[in-house]
Amino acid sequence: MVDEREIELDVLRIAHGGVAVAELDGRVVFVADTLPGERVLARITDDRHDRFWRADTIRVLQASPDRVPHVWGAASLDRPVEQRAGGAEFGHIGLQRQRALKTEVLRDALGRIGRLSEAEVAALDPHVSAVPGSPDGTRSRTRIRLHVDRTGRVGPYAARSKRVVPVTDLPLAVEPLERLLPERARGRELDLVATASDAFAAGPRDLRPPVVERVGDREFRLEALGFWQVHPAAPAVLTEAVRAAVDPALLDPDADNLDLYGGVGLLAAALADGRDLRITTVESDGAASAHAASNLADLPRARAATARVDAFLAEERVRRPRATVLLDPPRSGAGAEVVDAIVAARPAQVVYVACDPVALARDLGTFADRGWRAATLAAFDLFPNTHHLETVVRLVPDR
Repeated sequence: MVDEREIELDVLRIAHGGVAVAELDGRVVFVADTLPGERVLARITDDRHDRFWRADTIRVLQASPDRVPHVWGAASLDRPVEQRAGGAEFGHIGLQRQRALKTEVLRDALGRIGRLSEAEVAALDPHVSAVPGSPDGTRSRTRIRLHVDRTGRVGPYAARSKRVVPVTDLPLAVEPLERLLPERARGRELDLVATASDAFAAGPRDLRPPVVERVGDREFRLEALGFWQVHPAAPAVLTEAVRAAVDPALLDPDADNLDLYGGVGLLAAALADGRDLRITTVESDGAASAHAASNLADLPRARAATARVDAFLAEERVRRPRATVLLDPPRSGAGAEVVDAIVAARPAQVVYVACDPVALARDLGTFADRGWRAATLAAFDLFPNTHHLETVVRLVPDR
């Protein structure tokens, strides 16, 4: 049974996942809707674990100077906990402090989970950088997934629940999407999508034709509800980050270069950068892979393989001694099996794009166990007002 008593807590530090850390009688308490340096009144919501509890902030007793009015009223402390919209868990923190906290999480993950030494972490100099956008991090999403309750009302889930919170505004979305927000809808989910030329609302079974996105001078076709980076600046930022991460002395256009979890070919195109580059992009989603083949058709030695990455690498079993390998795995990371297969191929360098610092650190630890090290790292605040960040790391054999 959950002890829902209210307690006062001094908030000590940030944790991965958008919550902060306090202590109570020697036990860790993960607290939502606060930040380090604050004293809050909180309600215990989960006391089932011996080593830690969870709690929600009810009221701030001593505020941090970095606390700001929440960018989204629907997620603020003014509302009861069960009626607070999820998806903007850092919206009460000034943007500069948000990035500092994300940097803390990244540094902690690299050391504690990736097992990098303090000197190795210091050499990488991890810090989460700003990207072009609004001063408060709003209007930073071109794709929003909302949910529909049994009465047809539309909104996000409340944090850490499946309870729909009806909303009347979407300040994190670009303005064309907010204008599409309906009061009611049918089905269970509703996607709001803004492309380079259009904005639309669609249910999960929507069959509208593919859309076109543009990065620099290149166009990318993808399914209307297919994966694409959500921040308006993200495709260009990651394109340049990948190009900056690659060591040109190790990039051989004639090697068996790979783009794993390649989607519609964004990073393969970034690596090619106008060169006649031999590269295979590997993607399990058939529609995305077909689009990648079309999007990269101007590169005569590019091909798209439709396959699971682990299955592709297991079947290929080809050594790629001069290759550059890109990978942009899902939030859960690549995993030991894929890391082992990459290392066994003996490429010249690996460029890893990650959207979760803990999964990244876990995979970096596996690479380290196999004799590889992180040579460069860059991190970007592509998800302002949330705890998420994007990281680009180059790895090389440690020899």
